[in-house]
Amino acid sequence: MTTIRVLLAEDQTMFRGAMATLLGMEPDIEVVGDVGRGDEVVGACEAFRPDLALLDIEMPGIDGLEAARRLSEAVPGTKVIIVTTFGRTGYLHAALAAGASGFLLKDAPVTELADAIRRVAAGQRVIDPALAVQALSEGSSPLTPRETEILAASRGHGTIAELARELYLSPGTVRNHLSAAIQKLGARTRAEAVEIAEEKGWLV
Repeated sequence: MTTIRVLLAEDQTMFRGAMATLLGMEPDIEVVGDVGRGDEVVGACEAFRPDLALLDIEMPGIDGLEAARRLSEAVPGTKVIIVTTFGRTGYLHAALAAGASGFLLKDAPVTELADAIRRVAAGQRVIDPALAVQALSEGSSPLTPRETEILAASRGHGTIAELARELYLSPGTVRNHLSAAIQKLGARTRAEAVEIAEEKGWLV
């Protein structure tokens, strides 16, 4: 029986330990290492050379999506499954774009996670079924890259002038892109547009 070598990246120590214990009970899965920060993923994978890395999205240092992007370049032989609390279709699209081969929610049974590890290790792609259906029905983000950038940046700035200075754009350009984003999302205000886009994971 071929053993699948797995690295865990999860900032919640208790959850990481429980996952390592449960996966370690599988006869064909070996947890070879674990880290609690996203910026430790590449170094750990270079050291342990796992077949697969399980990455949480929300981690200190860098998030799991950026860790997946860097890992696909630095250690392309290591496949990635994103495991997250956040069932957002935008996160799913971003994870696949970052090179992940799997996307599962944390409330999935460990038997389902173990099966996903086996399937991804065998070259398949595994996505949470309910989230896959939702992603197909919603489609991808209607926002352009510039609209996404400006809407995301607007979360930390109170006025158009402040936002324009931060992005080195004219206030008119910022206002036009924000107006377009608000209209596309069917929102009434900038704050509501941000809330909608965040809920769908489009401001990753």
